[in-house]
Amino acid sequence: MKVILLADVKGQGKKNDVIEVSDGYGKNFLIPRKLAKPADAQSLNDIKVKEESRLHRIQVEKQEAQALAERLKGILVKIPASHGADGRLYGSVTAKDVSERLQADFGIAIDKRKITVSDPIKAYGKYELEVKLYTEVTGKINLLVCEG
Repeated sequence: MKVILLADVKGQGKKNDVIEVSDGYGKNFLIPRKLAKPADAQSLNDIKVKEESRLHRIQVEKQEAQALAERLKGILVKIPASHGADGRLYGSVTAKDVSERLQADFGIAIDKRKITVSDPIKAYGKYELEVKLYTEVTGKINLLVCEG
């Protein structure tokens, strides 16, 4: 008997897997406990449509991330900062500051956790930061820390 799993079943498979089980195991255990449903043509078609939809959504999100990465290449984010007598900044420029400035100046919302700042930025100058936009899609942000 072929069934479609509605939940992960140890030793059998993961949710939405189509598996072959004995008639008794399917009818007496899996189906009554709502762990599986019989694999008829309608159910198999539903799973196929859901999988195609999921793959399409992933493809669209990846294309949007690549477009955003291209857009970020041409952007220079300027962050004004004050300094002490020795020329060092008070505090440091963080990913949160960069994220807020991107949102305010360019209307691009990027979560601060996706912006990678390798070393604390504690001096004036130009920096290039990496942004993780999607799986296997990264972009670069050009950052200029200037006197403010």
